[in-house]
Amino acid sequence: MLPRGRQRRLNRFVSHVIAVANQKGGVGKTTTAINLAAGLTAQGRSVLVIDLDPQGNATSGLGGAKLERGSAYGALLGQEELSGKIRATDFKNLYVVPSELDLCGAEIELPQVEKHLQRLRQALGPIRAADDYELVIIDCPPSLGSLTLNAFAAADSVLVPLQCEYFALEGISMVNRLLAQVRDSGENPSLRLLGIVMTMFDGRTRLSQQVLEEVRAHFPGAIFETTIPRTTRLAEAPSHGKPIRQYDPHGVGAAAYDVLAQEVADRLRLSEYAPANVVEAPAPEPPVAVTGEGA
Repeated sequence: MLPRGRQRRLNRFVSHVIAVANQKGGVGKTTTAINLAAGLTAQGRSVLVIDLDPQGNATSGLGGAKLERGSAYGALLGQEELSGKIRATDFKNLYVVPSELDLCGAEIELPQVEKHLQRLRQALGPIRAADDYELVIIDCPPSLGSLTLNAFAAADSVLVPLQCEYFALEGISMVNRLLAQVRDSGENPSLRLLGIVMTMFDGRTRLSQQVLEEVRAHFPGAIFETTIPRTTRLAEAPSHGKPIRQYDPHGVGAAAYDVLAQEVADRLRLSEYAPANVVEAPAPEPPVAVTGEGA
């Protein structure tokens, strides 16, 4: 009999860590982190969201509370276990490490500790080894400071939400440079760009179309086919503490994020692995031969 963790690894996807990042605020970064996570759980995947933004919008957007000493702050400084900060949400298969304002202090304190860029990677180690979550999604702060660098050092890939505006290319160029620096420095040589998702898309305007075409020209193959529309319901959902598929399940925003979740699953080849909540039926017992009396 194989150990429990090893049995699961034979037919399950080994956890993948995605950092959702853009140094600009207001581009739909947290909205994407929340709703991508919800879309992946709808496929039967177990997902952990780590809210690494001191503003805590991913925490409140999933209906959670910002609790004192409830964030990753202590784990980043080596004072606590990150697994002890995980909280269940009201949504099946979806878990969160909440944020709090104290995370602001981590930006100042982390550079003063040894191996400061590896702190989140080290804290995530036991969680990944336990293999309880198929995907870990890190909502990064809208900056390129110590917290975002820790997320990049801990992640397998980076997903960049990009608003359909003229400064979009400037944003992705800076993230790309940071990716290269993290790889070249040896902090995370295997880090890759999972993809770029265009957000706040308004098909009625020429600007959105032009920006989309320009980004596709500069980054062929990196752009997800799905574009996230600018909708009132998407903007309202976080104030109700719900992902869009729970708040407005039949709306265009929910449909867009469900399609994005499928695209992400395809790029990670998740279809080759059984979801966490699917238990394979045991092989049937061979038929027992029945013999007549005296045979």
